Order: sequence, then structure tokens, then C-alpha cells
Amino acid sequence: MPAKYHIHTHPAPPRVRPAGKLGIVDWREDCASCHNCVKRSCIYGLFRDEYDTLHEERGYLDYIYQCKGCLNCVQNCTKGILTRVLNPEYECLGDDYFTPNILLTTWFQSESGSIPISGSGYNGPFSGSGFDSMWTDMSEIVRPTRDGIHGREYINTGVDIGRKLDHLAFEDGKLAVSPPPLAEIPMPVIFEVLPRNWYRGSVGAATQEAAKALGLLAIVPVEDTPEGVDPKHERALPWATGADAAANEALTGAPIAMVSDCDDVMAVCASLKEKNPAQIVVIRVPANPAATERVLQLARDGAEVVHLVFDSHGREEAPEPRHARDVLREVHGALVKSLLRDQVTLIASGGIAMAEHVVKALICGADLVAIDLPLVIALECRLCLECERGELCQIALEEADLEYATHRLVNLMGAWHHQLIELMGAMGIREARRLRGETGRAMFFEDLERDSFGRLFGKRKEAGN
Repeated sequence: MPAKYHIHTHPAPPRVRPAGKLGIVDWREDCASCHNCVKRSCIYGLFRDEYDTLHEERGYLDYIYQCKGCLNCVQNCTKGILTRVLNPEYECLGDDYFTPNILLTTWFQSESGSIPISGSGYNGPFSGSGFDSMWTDMSEIVRPTRDGIHGREYINTGVDIGRKLDHLAFEDGKLAVSPPPLAEIPMPVIFEVLPRNWYRGSVGAATQEAAKALGLLAIVPVEDTPEGVDPKHERALPWATGADAAANEALTGAPIAMVSDCDDVMAVCASLKEKNPAQIVVIRVPANPAATERVLQLARDGAEVVHLVFDSHGREEAPEPRHARDVLREVHGALVKSLLRDQVTLIASGGIAMAEHVVKALICGADLVAIDLPLVIALECRLCLECERGELCQIALEEADLEYATHRLVNLMGAWHHQLIELMGAMGIREARRLRGETGRAMFFEDLERDSFGRLFGKRKEAGN
């Protein structure tokens, strides 16, 4: 049994004041100037720590980062001059996929390394699109001995990367076949290549150092290496494009290398394997309507690892794109029917915004995921894209210290790892490898709707029909 994997986290307070969700509007003209203002009696102590600074910065608008919405100050004010409001700055964060709430919780996890908990409960929609239209089975959470984080139960989050044998053969009691190379990482997450505009200052180096501290991998483009990134770093997964990728020295010496899909990609893989037989080669394939057939063909041809790349919102490249949830289920099902599933590792990237998305991607059929935008959000990015337009960064990302940035990324993965363990424990699964394709441990909105209301109302009409 492998040793228990644990991520050591350290507090990493934000460099700039985050945009909190809730705030208190204080109508000062009616203030009675009470000696002990009710705001200082906040049951969470937020005003005691931040009131004076916020007063100087915001005037009469006191926006509180991580306000829990207890309303203690609003209810107890003798003059009734306090009102809870939403911070308009908060509402401008992110986009329709990486929502303000996702940014806020990611900042909290990167600061503390802890699971985000809200005492006010969930008040969002019942269902959404993509991963928000599926739920994991939490029936095992009622067991009193179920406590993975605190050590009363062994839950392994490690996964394998590489091709496995479809059968074993023995001769005179000894194994007669040579197993292909196989690598293991302690959790089903690696770091994807970031968009170019985010490789500033220590960001690239911090990503690799965090991967080293966590025992994970960071994908690195070798043909146009970003600032601060070392393609020969011990935790680098070098990636090259084109038919001449096999000639790149950065790929030849790496234990795991990545090449882009092309017409003769298997010849490129064979050339790399000839130079380094112990190397594992990953083939990077864009997600589109032809991806299932392409992955099947690559698996038949002997591909070890296939990396399916979706866009930042987890959609395939198509006029009417499907979400990764549906594409992964299709690819996984096709591999199972062709008796090829255990012979290829499937990596998915794009649209992984939260820890629960990791589990859901694995349930849909991936072996592991690659994340990108959560890494820069962890470094306090607000996804305003001003840097993409050549404007000054609101948070001066390029000024982040290397050690500080590394701690923030490690903290985020520490919080995600805790959530992986909690989710797996609640599902009664002690081994991350068992999550792959385990759709019986999940519920899908369309299935629930069809079974509950289909006989009454018929099939749901798609938008536009």
C-alpha cells in the first residue's frame, strides 16, 4: 500500500485586497456614534480586523472580504442605518463560466489551503450546464467511520500514466512479456500550459516549483518556451509540435514527453521511443466531433497517453459544441466497447474550475485532468483580460514573489486534495483509479428529468426547435 499522500500548506495572505462578495452600506448622516459600534461585534470578527483600513479605503462603503452574511450588525444597529449589499466590484469578476463565486473560493483556498465552507448554505440554481448538470453519489457519507481527511481511513488519490497490458503471459512460472513504462502521480491533476499573457514574472517558475513540491507535472512548450520556464525541469512535461518533434533534445531526455497530433504522429512516437525506450509519449488531440474516432485509432495503433484539449469553458471545437462531460463519456464508452480502455491513459484539460470538476471528469471517463486558469486565479488574477489587451495588470501579477506564488499554488492543491478525499469517501471509493467511468456513482440531470417527468411531458425540446 502506498504511503499516505499529504500536502503541507502554509498561510499565504493576498498581496492586494480581494473583491469581497458582501458589504455593509453605512448611512453615516444618521449615525448615533455609539461608543461600541455593532459592526465591531461581528460574530466572525471581520470588522475588528478590517474596519479601520476599509474605512480609509472605501469611505462609507465598507466591503468585507469573506463576509459570512450573519446580519448581526444589520439587526442590532440601534438606528437601523446598516444595509447588506452585493459588492459591484465582485459582480464584475471572471466570466459566465469562471464565476465570481469560483474566483472568491479559489482565492480563499489559495490563501488558507482549507476547504471553503459557507454557513449560509447553497442558494443557487438546481441545475446548470456542463458539470453543473451532474451530481456525485454521497450515500456513504452517513457512515460514522467515514473520515478520510483526518486519517481514520486510507484513501488513495494516485493515478497511473501510460499504457497497460491487455493480458499477461507466463513461461516456466515467469512473466514472458515486458510491461510498458508506467508513471504514477499522487493525485489526478497536472498543470496545463497557461495562455501566453500570464507568463510574467515568477508565474512560470512558480508553476514548476509547485509541481515539484506536489510530485505532479507541468506541461511546457519547448518551441516557444515562456519566460521563467525550464523545459528540462525535473517535473516538466515538454511538449513539441510538428513531424520533427522527435529531434528536440528537451523531449528526448524527458521521462514523459508530449507531441501534437499529426498525420504521422505514431512515427514521431516510435522515433522518440527508439531513442528512449523507457519514455512515455503523450499525444495532444484537440476536442472536436471527430475526437472519438481519432482516439480509438490512436489506441489501436499503440498510443500510450492521449490528451484531449477543450477550450477554457470545457467545450469542444464545433459549431454547436458539446461540453467535456458528454465528449468524455462518448470517448470512454467507445474505448470500453473496443476493449482498449486499459491500454490508453486519457487526460482532459479545459473547463476544470473546481475540485469537484476533477472528480466529475474522472467519472465521465478521464484518467486525470490538466488545469490552467485556476493556477492564475490562485495568484489573485481577476480574469479581467486587461493584460491581453496590453493594459496594466490590476494586481501586478509580474511582481509576485516566487516563494509566495509557489505557496499559493500548493495551498490550492492542498484544498483540492482534501475535497477529493471527502468526495471519494462520501461515494465509498478508496481508490482514485476506480473513479474512471464510474457513472453509477453519479446522477445526471437529463436522466433524472426523463425518469421523473418524461412519461408525463415527453422529451424536452432543445433550444431553437
